Amino acid sequence: MLVAERSREIFSIALTLALALAFALTPLAVSAQSSPGVKPAGDNPYLSSVEAGVVVELNLARTDPKAYARYLRDYRAMIHNGIFERPGEIGIRLQEGTRAVDEAIAFLEKRSPLEALAPSRGLSRAAHAQAMDQGKSGATGHSGSDGSSPFDRMNRYGQWDSIAGENAAYGASDARGIVIQLIVDDGVSSRGHRANIFNEAFKAVGVGVGPHPKYGTVCVQDFAGGYEEKN
Repeated sequence: MLVAERSREIFSIALTLALALAFALTPLAVSAQSSPGVKPAGDNPYLSSVEAGVVVELNLARTDPKAYARYLRDYRAMIHNGIFERPGEIGIRLQEGTRAVDEAIAFLEKRSPLEALAPSRGLSRAAHAQAMDQGKSGATGHSGSDGSSPFDRMNRYGQWDSIAGENAAYGASDARGIVIQLIVDDGVSSRGHRANIFNEAFKAVGVGVGPHPKYGTVCVQDFAGGYEEKN
């Protein structure tokens, strides 16, 4: 679903599997501007442990999708009659049950490895700003309370190049749960969040995680084909 053109990109949002709610991908036309590329962020002190964990999980899935499929099999084993039942927790009814999980497993087993995403301080600042904004407002989606788009926010802290996109997930509080949620994409016919994660045009990622008054947790992931950090 992502359009890998300099003048166009698509971003997407999904609610948590626990809530069995989702939004479809939405296209947005934006003019890209050139940048010299991605600058790795060293030890990434700007990331919380959960945010750093999300970057790790994204890269585990991208660089070894066949191996990552085993985590989805573990998840699938806890689904019974369309209800996800983690030991000691309340069961959660899914929209598609095991069908979406089986499809995601098949996707991963056929997928060729991709290069890891470089963590970006600027993209993480943009993602964190949106997560904190929604933590106050209780909103969902990609528009900020000030009317900003993801691309506006990314360009506040640097300059994205070539292609950019955003995922937002609600409810899951651990890194692996967040990434599995978006790879499975239960209830999202386009599987657009999965497409974002496995888009080979993306080279950099930023992550922001925070509390959400309605869904408990929000995780925003901002992706770019290239990103020049502001000093």
